[in-house]
Amino acid sequence: MTEFDVAQLQRRLADFSASRAWEPYHTPKNLVAALSVEASELLEIFQWLTPEQSARVMDDPDTAFRVKDEVADVLAYLLQFCEVLGVDALAALAAKIDRNEARFPVAEGTESRLRHSSE
Repeated sequence: MTEFDVAQLQRRLADFSASRAWEPYHTPKNLVAALSVEASELLEIFQWLTPEQSARVMDDPDTAFRVKDEVADVLAYLLQFCEVLGVDALAALAAKIDRNEARFPVAEGTESRLRHSSE
């Protein structure tokens, strides 16, 4: 995965919108609605696939392009949403992982069993 700076991407998205005078339309409500639509478009690619087919979706160049394009749309709207509301997406994710680790501790011996089953 290529490493990008989230703040830099948010700045590019903001500049893109500003140069087109789209800011009045980029309200939290509109951005979260657009995010939902784009996530649904990503889901649509997988809708009727079996689990096996979905695991191989990136094998077809046309489908892989569509997946990447929809992922980009989802991420763009999520980053714009976070920018408008002042949410640090990476800090929010780190805090959520911390809470989940506390809520769902690893059962004793699970790590060892998982490690041995993958060898």
